[in-house]
Amino acid sequence: MTLEELFAPFGLKAPPLRVLGLTLDSRRVEPGYVFVAVPGVPLPHRKPLDGHDFIPEALAKGAIAVVGERELSLPVPYLRVGDARGALAHLARHFFGEPDRKLALLGITGSKGKSTTASLLHHLLQAGEKPAALLSTVGLRLGKEARPNIGHFTTPEAPEVYGFLREAVERGLEAAVLEVSSHALALKRVEGLSYRIGVFVSFYPDDHLDLHGTAEAYFATKALLVERSHLAVLNTRLPHLKRLLPRPHLLFGPGGEVWGEGLREGEEGLRFTLHTPWGSGEAFLPMLGRYNLDNALAASAAALAYGLSLEKVLQGLATFRGVPGRMEVVQKKPFRVVIDFAHTGKSLEEALKTLRATTRGRLLLVVGAAGERDPRRREDIGRVAARLADKTFFTEEDHRTEDLQAILEALAKAAGEEGGLYEIIPDRKEAIFRALSEAREGDTVLLAGKGHERTLERGTLALPWDEKAVALEGLTALGLGGGEHP
Repeated sequence: MTLEELFAPFGLKAPPLRVLGLTLDSRRVEPGYVFVAVPGVPLPHRKPLDGHDFIPEALAKGAIAVVGERELSLPVPYLRVGDARGALAHLARHFFGEPDRKLALLGITGSKGKSTTASLLHHLLQAGEKPAALLSTVGLRLGKEARPNIGHFTTPEAPEVYGFLREAVERGLEAAVLEVSSHALALKRVEGLSYRIGVFVSFYPDDHLDLHGTAEAYFATKALLVERSHLAVLNTRLPHLKRLLPRPHLLFGPGGEVWGEGLREGEEGLRFTLHTPWGSGEAFLPMLGRYNLDNALAASAAALAYGLSLEKVLQGLATFRGVPGRMEVVQKKPFRVVIDFAHTGKSLEEALKTLRATTRGRLLLVVGAAGERDPRRREDIGRVAARLADKTFFTEEDHRTEDLQAILEALAKAAGEEGGLYEIIPDRKEAIFRALSEAREGDTVLLAGKGHERTLERGTLALPWDEKAVALEGLTALGLGGGEHP
């Protein structure tokens, strides 16, 4: 596509230069790119960056045009817009040939359960012979091909979203499952997309208030996914549910059209009777955690509404291999080691309660709290750790530019007020090794907070990180590297 064609919908005449890409990150600019200068997001804990300040860097790296919100005079074509984020999404959609028009989009949002529900729904579609793409926190899939996730966000920026959808079209896939965060909706990373099915899994009003300000604003942002969907799949426990109902919908959970009965939780997973408008059947989901029933109901409801048979859905549930970093069992004996992404007080509480039910010995926890996020999370995590773990090792978790020691002291203070037993070990690898070395037969060690993530953010650096590899290294050092694994 040429610059002339790209800017034409905005009414700006430009030379017919070939556009090779577009980005809001000046570090990713290459010759032939269009740079979109986006104002930063104001948050309580830090001064935002502003993309306009990085225009000289983008030009030096070969940007052939710039988009921004200020009145500027530049040596390259400049498109001034009122909303740079919205413009970035529309430019990306145009640049990649509107790939969303050629795919059935299934969007998943919710405070918790997005990644598991999205991954499970993708698996159901694939198992039901409906080739699909998956864009999720835990990684990307183009049919059966797996790829690492893009960056540190649940939902990447608009150029990556539309570029991924374009590739899905080129692969001949018929659908795409998108995990859609409230940040993505608020910051217009998915602007321009409409969904055949939109799934709203859960809502916790105290999450992400550093960005949204109030629980009401947070809910309204998530509700945008439902408003842009032809069919809404909704949890009956959602607050303000009636506000979402004046549109085609399918309810799951107690009192809904899709619901589970007789839930039994064992060491191998969940068993229940699945009731739906398409019939009922006995279901098995090889995942730990009673809370995964809601995720299974949400994915099943969406798959059935998309056109899969009940038989295919039941078969797909039984063959799901789980989600990396979501209650992932690294070792079973002589003590159990589990990795989970739990990084808020609520999600940590769910994880610890789940593991306590099947732990004969002690429950040891390695956890931290992210920097540049709502400080109230630290108090919640510290209190939950003290109440539900036998011993906690407080450590780093993406402290970014915040002082790590201050974060650890906040966690320890909250835990101490609850009378919890803890140690502070700033280095995460050292903390994991220490927890493993203290574990005994019958214990469970939970490594919480990082899950699937592949970087550890220290200061301004994003260092390579693999929680599972570190855990296995620690087990090997203890002479358990060849032990019994799942």
